[in-house]
Amino acid sequence: MTDESTTLIDGLRDVTDPDIGDDVVSTGLVTDVDIDASTDRARIDLDLNTPHAPTETAIADEVRAIAESLGFTPELRATGGGGADGSVLPNVRNVVAVASGKGGVGKSTVATNLAAGLADRGARVGILDADVYGPNVPRMLGVDEDPDVTGDDGDERIEPPSAFGVSVMSVGLLVGDDDPVIWRGPMAHNVLSDLFEDVTWGPLDYLVVDLPPGTGDVQLTILQRLPVTGAVVVTTPQAVSTDDTRRAMRMFAEYGTPVLGVAENMSSFVCPDCGSAHDVFGEGGGEALAADADVPFLGGIPLDPAVRDGGDDGRPIVLAEGETARAVAELTADVADSLSLLHRLERANSGAGVTATGESG
Repeated sequence: MTDESTTLIDGLRDVTDPDIGDDVVSTGLVTDVDIDASTDRARIDLDLNTPHAPTETAIADEVRAIAESLGFTPELRATGGGGADGSVLPNVRNVVAVASGKGGVGKSTVATNLAAGLADRGARVGILDADVYGPNVPRMLGVDEDPDVTGDDGDERIEPPSAFGVSVMSVGLLVGDDDPVIWRGPMAHNVLSDLFEDVTWGPLDYLVVDLPPGTGDVQLTILQRLPVTGAVVVTTPQAVSTDDTRRAMRMFAEYGTPVLGVAENMSSFVCPDCGSAHDVFGEGGGEALAADADVPFLGGIPLDPAVRDGGDDGRPIVLAEGETARAVAELTADVADSLSLLHRLERANSGAGVTATGESG
């Protein structure tokens, strides 16, 4: 290792991961440095897997500032890869399942706004509407065109349409608007397999998967076939909803899928006339559930007619203005940060990092 590399690596030890509490060299986030002495260009490889997550962005900015303060011209490179080897989604960095214990809690609302919010932050995003019996994602994102099919017979690929920078695939795009989806478990399994194996997703930072409510065959198919990075569970504050959501969380635990946190929908209603808040569905249920399960509370979405209007009109509320839009944007950022922490903890626990030769070890 050159003196310049040693100087830079020692300087980067001043950058502390705010969640882990150790420096980014010791945690293995810095995987390699390469310095061109003739130009003072410093390439710094960082094991980043969640693009546009606020904490990762802040860490990268601090790494860049330290390098510049030491007289280097930094070139940061994210080395986090895509899916696992052999995965059906090798070009997808993160698969985020959005689930609920029961219907009617706004799960699809959270899923579509999460996808649109991540894309609005600059990420490459897709959404798979796996709620085969109630495919609402196309309406909520304003997508009504049929997907294109490319390739020859025997090797055909589905090209997903897009909206708001999000690639969209749903059973709702393959059946008629008024046609009921009457499928037994094996048929739903086969159709879902086609949706994530035969769709040209392309490189994605995030694939959001909108699961059906409950803990049935479709959920098991997703957990068995897809490399799910983590799950967001959606509830309302009321006990009936949190009880069912707790059961859904146990399903993820049985499959070793981390729960990224609890999102609470319909948290409160603010009267537009008097400005007072009303807890129509109770208060604090989602936060209490998160505390009991020792997972992050990702925030609450107010009971706001604008959320419903956005879903019906195909314009996610996260892209609008106002307090509710900001609440949904903050929830989106919290999901990205929860994913980021998951990856950073895995890296820190692996014992890998910059070795004495300046290479990844």
